[in-house]
Formats: sequence, structure tokens, C-alpha cells
Amino acid sequence: MIEVNHIRKTFYTAAPAAGRFHSLRALFSRSKMEKAAVDDISFRVEKGDFVGYIGPNGAGKSTTIKILTGILHPTSGEVKIGGYSPQKHRRHVVRQLGVVFGQRSQLWWDLPVRDSYDILAAMYNIGDADKRRRLADISDLLALDEFIDTPVRKLSLGQRMRADLAASMLHDPDILFLDEPTIGLDVVAKRSIRSLLKVLNRELGKTILLTTHDMDDIEELCERVIVINHGRIGYDGSIPDLRQRIGLPTVMKVTFRRPIEPPGTPPESFRIVSVSGTELTALCNRQEIQAMEVLRQLDLWGDIEDVHMEEPDFEDVIHKIY
Repeated sequence: MIEVNHIRKTFYTAAPAAGRFHSLRALFSRSKMEKAAVDDISFRVEKGDFVGYIGPNGAGKSTTIKILTGILHPTSGEVKIGGYSPQKHRRHVVRQLGVVFGQRSQLWWDLPVRDSYDILAAMYNIGDADKRRRLADISDLLALDEFIDTPVRKLSLGQRMRADLAASMLHDPDILFLDEPTIGLDVVAKRSIRSLLKVLNRELGKTILLTTHDMDDIEELCERVIVINHGRIGYDGSIPDLRQRIGLPTVMKVTFRRPIEPPGTPPESFRIVSVSGTELTALCNRQEIQAMEVLRQLDLWGDIEDVHMEEPDFEDVIHKIY
């Protein structure tokens, strides 16, 4: 459904001048520096996929989204959405797309939310009957009735994000591009948005590409993650495979029936972090040793009563790639 083939996007900025009067000389200088915001990126997204597209600030995420939507033209390479170029066949492609930029609203600031939907429906040539039906369906998902007649400027951040999501779905697109949709939201609002996105993907079959800095969004929602840094893809695959590739240790917290009696020789294949009374904490790389083997060795320390295992935090995994 989405094909990205070796896209590259470069921007040019004035080269900084040095020495005395450098600010004045920079005004008249024609020297330029080339900056590759996106550098030879390729990937495919199939129908019904939910893909996380993540990376640090300035990595090229938003530039990629703007190229996919046809807002920007790539310097080289090509993009196909359902077989069509968003640059060459913009009107055809945008009818398949719903886009939400978390820091920018597509609604009219001083108008009631309902009026913004009327304008958008006219722009997409949606008839009155279809508009009412779709708004009714969307309202059930997003509980729009409580603020649909309120001016956009008076909405809370969570309400505005729900209103923007509704606007992106008004023309019933097959694909959603979501750029930081939960930015600045409180815990309750984030949970509401995540629940909606699950419904859209798993029940309604929408294809979703999500960029976010919130790793909880990625872990809870995405089947696949693409990590971009300095304009290049550093990883493309599943979250479990990413954890395995990085190899951060699993934390094992073991409780014994009686105070621990350590044997004379410390283990070589895993690391003991702390021992206190009947509790022991160990770190092990499960690529190198199985959890059952760790427990077998710890059984020499006493009778094990309980075991609790914690996988490495996903945010630590991502920072390892950066």
C-alpha cells in the first residue's frame, strides 16, 4: 500500500561566515551548505499494518511524512501510495490519506468544531447524507457530542486532538499518518487516543504510520517499528527482535524461602546485582543464557520461592540504537 524507494531530501542553508563582521558578510555571501534531512530511505507498509516510525529530534521523521503526503517533493527517489505518486497525483492520493500533525491543527481556530467539519466535507465533496453518517460513526468512537459546537480555541488539548482525529477520518481514508498525536496529553487523554487507534487498526482495518517520542505508544500499539537517525534507517522490524538485537539484560528478582547462603564461586554467565536477606537481583542476557539455566544455578543458593522477571525498558532499547 505504501512504497518508499530510495528517497532523499536535501535542503540548502547559508554557510556560516567567520571572523570580524561575519554577520554582515553572511548577508551578502552566496556560500551554501547542503543538509540531507532524509538520506536514501526505503520501506514498504502493507494494508492493515500499524507501524511506528521513531527517532530523535531532527532525525527526518516529519520530513518523511511530508513527502508521503505530497507536501514536500523528494530530491531523488519516489513514493507510491496505492500505486500513485503523492507528488504527481496529489488529488487522487489525498483522498486515501488522513493526516494529523500533533502540534498543528487542521481545524479553524475561531469556528465551532462542527463548522470546520462542514468546510472539510465541502472540500472533499462529501454529500450531506454521507457526512452525517460518518460524523455519527466517528462521534461514537470519539465522544464528539460534548464539544462539537464549541469553538476550537476553547477546547482542551485532549479534546482538540480527538477533533483533529475526527477531521482526518471524515472522508473515510484507508491510511492514517499520525505525527506526534499524543504530544502534551495527560495520561487519561493518551489512553483514550490509544484505544481509538486500536479500534481503527484492528477492527476497521486502517493502515497507520505513527511517529512519536512516547515509547508507551509504540509498545502498546505497533506491530513493527522503523528507527530513523540522521536521515537513515537504523532498524526495521518487530519490537521483540529489536530487544533481542540490542541484547540489554533481563532483570530477575528471586525470593528464597530462607536467608541466602552464597556459594564460594560467583556465577560467570550472569551477574548478581544485590543480595539482601531472602531476596536476590540478577542480570542476564537471554541471548547468552536461558532463564531456566540461571534458576538452576541459583538453586544452589537455597530453596527458591518466587521469581519475577522484567524485560529492559523499551526506551532504553531505543536509546541504545541512537
